[in-house]
Amino acid sequence: MERVLHSAAFGHSRNPVATILERIERRLDGLFGAVSNPLRHLGAIGFLLFWVIALTGVYLYAVFDTSVAGAYRSTEALSATAYGFGAVVRALHRYASDAFVAVLLLHLARELAFGRVSGFRRFTWLTGVPLVWLTFAAGIVGFWLLWDEVAALSAVATTEWLDALGIFGETLARNFLGAAAVNDRLFSLFVFLHVGLPLLLLAGMWIHVQRLARPDTRPARSLTVGTVGALIVLSFLQPAPLAAPADLGQLPQAVKFDWFFLAPNALSERGSAAVLWLLAAGGTVLLLSLPWLVRTVRAPVAIVDPANCNGCSRCFDDCPYAAVSMTRRGDGGLAVVDADLCAGCGICAGACPSATPFRSVAELVSGIDLPHDPVDRIRRALTEVLAAGEAPVVAFGCRHGADLRALEANGVHAIALECAAQLPPAFVEYALRRGASGVVVVRCADGACEYRLGDRWSDARLAGEREPHLRASVPRDRVLVVGAGAGEERDVMTRIARWRRLPVHAARQEAGDHA
Repeated sequence: MERVLHSAAFGHSRNPVATILERIERRLDGLFGAVSNPLRHLGAIGFLLFWVIALTGVYLYAVFDTSVAGAYRSTEALSATAYGFGAVVRALHRYASDAFVAVLLLHLARELAFGRVSGFRRFTWLTGVPLVWLTFAAGIVGFWLLWDEVAALSAVATTEWLDALGIFGETLARNFLGAAAVNDRLFSLFVFLHVGLPLLLLAGMWIHVQRLARPDTRPARSLTVGTVGALIVLSFLQPAPLAAPADLGQLPQAVKFDWFFLAPNALSERGSAAVLWLLAAGGTVLLLSLPWLVRTVRAPVAIVDPANCNGCSRCFDDCPYAAVSMTRRGDGGLAVVDADLCAGCGICAGACPSATPFRSVAELVSGIDLPHDPVDRIRRALTEVLAAGEAPVVAFGCRHGADLRALEANGVHAIALECAAQLPPAFVEYALRRGASGVVVVRCADGACEYRLGDRWSDARLAGEREPHLRASVPRDRVLVVGAGAGEERDVMTRIARWRRLPVHAARQEAGDHA
């Protein structure tokens, strides 16, 4: 019997960096669990850190003297008692800000490594790049408010760097040529910027997630407690540093820079302002150009068949990228797909109640489906497998997870899907009724779904917790759900072997032969 899909259709290749990153994340899954794995929830941690910074900032603003003469004194008073409340809050504000920069850059690098920059992800990527500039600008101005030696050197270095553009009517650096030039009016500007820039950053973060349904902005309780707890412990053990008061008449030759925020200042001190501008501007242009430079094969978007759409809105509820909206049609509704937002993942097809294989039609046409990979193809492939009459085990699997070719042995017949959640639960019951000895659903690892929500929706539907759900009459001992990523084929075969009560070493040998 010819296999259901040729090998090229079973999976998508990963670049070496993404493969290494996946292995690291899987190891961290073993330590923390997927729901608390920090690398899988960098965006959520970023939002958490922002609110930690904001709350501690409110307290610091309340006790901070915004005059030139009082700025340093009020900060020094906060830091006078190493383990006092004010000192801990100031350190927490500082270290949460540093952590925010680290998380932001890691999140940027991770999305780039996985190639999530173009197509339906273009808007999210493009709105994320300006957040880097806003973060550094807000943080650098925050250092100026301390008005110690580091702040003075940073202010001079930053304004000299801006002056290199030659677009200002007056030289900005002249504001720091002497103590008389730094007045309360200038400090009021610093305070305004340090409050206003984070508000712009928050607005940018909100825009950044607008094209995501159910964005990951709230980390799990365990991850929240661990992150905040670690920062508090660090704040107790290592109070935030404060250098000597600023003296513009004699700037220090060497200070300890904060490399999270003040790295640009350190680089400008050691090199040319023009070179730093070239790096900064060139890097920004490159990041903003990546959606057009990185070539990706765009899958055809989902299509709606009005004759089969009953307006139930399940596809609207389950779409990970808010690509489906509902419009009125007579007494009911009709799904509408935004082609610019659609990922072509097929999760909407798996949610459609009309996508049931039990329908007695020659061609299965559902209310919403993928034109290049319709549910009718899944039914035809399944029918072909079951027609052999050998009571096979049927495995439905995601092309972005474990390599399904490793499962095609010892009676396991693999049918590849764009996402495990593309599979309507009725297909599991259909396979068992028509002669399959068991059904395996191989989805992406927990929290690692290529399309964000596919693993969650697939689990919830098969557990009977989300519509359309697998009916309670289906024997659960004949259904196995496995979460696995690329490279975990042997683990999948081991799970299947135990489920089928086969010798584990035989299953592992089969997986090795087909990997």
